[in-house]
Amino acid sequence: MFKTILIANRGEIACRVIKTARRMGIRTVAVYSDADRDALHVAMADTAVHIGPAQASESYLVIDKIIDACKRTGAEAVHPGYGFLSEREAFARALSDNAITFIGPNAHAIAAMGDKIESKKAAAAAGVSTVPGHLGVIETAEEASRIADQIGYPVMIKASAGGGGKGMRIAYNATEAREGFQLARSEAKSSFGDDRVFVEKFIVDPRHIEIQVLGDKHGNVIHLGERECSIQRRNQKVVEEAPSPLLDEETRARMGAQAVALAKAVGYDSAGTVEFVAGQDKSFYFLEMNTRLQVEHPVTEMVTGLDLVEMMIRVAAGEPLGIAQKDVTLSGWAVESRVYAEDPYRNFLPSIGRLTTYRPPAEGRFGETTVRNDTGVEEGGEISLFYDPMIAKLVTHAPTRIAAIDAQARALDAFAIEGIQHNIPFLSSLMQHERWRDGRLSTGFIREEYPDGFVARTPDDTERDTLAAVAAFADNVSNERRKRISGQLRGRGYAFPPRRIVRFSDGVDVHVRVANAGRETAITFYNDDTERRTVSLRSNWVPGQPVFAGVIDGAAFNTQLKPITNGYRLALSGIAIKASVYTAREAELEKLMPVKIGAGASKSLLCPMPGLVKAIEVVEGQAVKAGEVLAIVEAMKMENQLRADRDAVVKSIKAKAGDTLAVDAVILEFA
Repeated sequence: MFKTILIANRGEIACRVIKTARRMGIRTVAVYSDADRDALHVAMADTAVHIGPAQASESYLVIDKIIDACKRTGAEAVHPGYGFLSEREAFARALSDNAITFIGPNAHAIAAMGDKIESKKAAAAAGVSTVPGHLGVIETAEEASRIADQIGYPVMIKASAGGGGKGMRIAYNATEAREGFQLARSEAKSSFGDDRVFVEKFIVDPRHIEIQVLGDKHGNVIHLGERECSIQRRNQKVVEEAPSPLLDEETRARMGAQAVALAKAVGYDSAGTVEFVAGQDKSFYFLEMNTRLQVEHPVTEMVTGLDLVEMMIRVAAGEPLGIAQKDVTLSGWAVESRVYAEDPYRNFLPSIGRLTTYRPPAEGRFGETTVRNDTGVEEGGEISLFYDPMIAKLVTHAPTRIAAIDAQARALDAFAIEGIQHNIPFLSSLMQHERWRDGRLSTGFIREEYPDGFVARTPDDTERDTLAAVAAFADNVSNERRKRISGQLRGRGYAFPPRRIVRFSDGVDVHVRVANAGRETAITFYNDDTERRTVSLRSNWVPGQPVFAGVIDGAAFNTQLKPITNGYRLALSGIAIKASVYTAREAELEKLMPVKIGAGASKSLLCPMPGLVKAIEVVEGQAVKAGEVLAIVEAMKMENQLRADRDAVVKSIKAKAGDTLAVDAVILEFA
């Protein structure tokens, strides 16, 4: 077994590998760029080596720097994680040439499967079902449009060396095919150093289902069941689960057999994933093979009880698998949510900055439920514009799918993040969505269910009562604390009125009465002066805690809570709302306060997120139509087209290609 391994990656996956290596008694080496000098994976490793500037192309993607770090630290093997160099044949060969073990598949398998065009040819030769398409390399946008016309729309334009949703575009007509070709090619060049793209038929209403395979150096290959990854946005996975609610045992066996056959055909000898696009009728077609550990591997670990990182390390050291296909069993259900640094209220635009608050939910086993949080950040850390925006992967496991979803919802409500924007409100809302809970999924789910973008859920009557109870309880506790601290009111025998009005930011008032300020409080709801219902609320919350954990009439819940003037900003199950707490007289007077009128619409195109200007598509004096592309801005490895929202004339241009802009920086002005 290895004594020292180097992790050629960063963030969450580097921390994940370090945890398993530490448990196995293996010394670990981290590498880091200028942007990651104070990162969590650097602190966790036994030693760390600086490898260059923040740009991945000058640090994490430089093979010679990784090999030099191995030689300087005595690392005998390298785990690549996912992304970066994980699927580079040249990296595996370079390590071998320097007598360093690659903790991943052999270079031949990477070459055969890592290239999406060649992998489809290999899959077809192995008898695996494949999607109709053009597997040749496409050179021009016009050629892409012509081929797409021949295949029939819609089509998927994909980077040959791509992954993680980068370098992928769906086109429904010739114009979108030409635009998608240019964007996919540019993203592919930026992310993978390889701008080759191909075109294939896009299956309507498809599901994304993948099979986890595992091979060793003795010819053994097994599969560990499937994962459903159909909840995607911009072709990037957001929520994953295992097993799939679509498959039955027969389909699972057929899909698994094809995945194993393909892996054996290329001599696969590590952890890998064979991805399929599946129809709602359970038909399936080979999509690609990822010759690495997948981001979503934890859900497979949760339902199989296996540590995939440990198995990769042992296989790389020459050990046989030690488990046969008949020994693989799937137990319960696991759900994973990817927590991203992005603003769901602004079309999921990337967000960067410092994590002023980072309080994930407690991990461990709670009754029949298990909570796991894989992360690479900590409170006070920085979310950089140079890398993927994922903050954490929150995973829950339970005996049934609905139990796992409910556990995920509670855990998301207990996840407090401040300092940046994040997608937890969207994830929390999704967990309550009827179609998701029913398992009626497709890769178009988010586009279909949120056609106008994400907006916070409106609370139903029960949820509104819960939020009103939380606000009244917190207000009571805070007021009693103020009395004890200042002493200004105590001498006059002042008592806060028990009756309050909780006024929500959507204009709804809830009248409540709080019995006392103890840990268990009776809260009565009123319609005018008539009692409506009384609940018992129990909580150990104290002012300053960002999460309110409580129990109402025996039902546990979590609410994110942040103080504002006269109340709190609350978040629960995808609901985001302000709740002001008033006495009757205060509520009466508040209605008389003038409403502040916002400023008029801007005549400027502002940068919606921190990023790099890739191109300015217009010139000064040009008349543009609504929907026309004005500029392209890259952030966190994704290119974003900024379009005109109305007909206008460009008055002046304030930015140029190559500029790095802050959020709301002026790109151009209209006349």
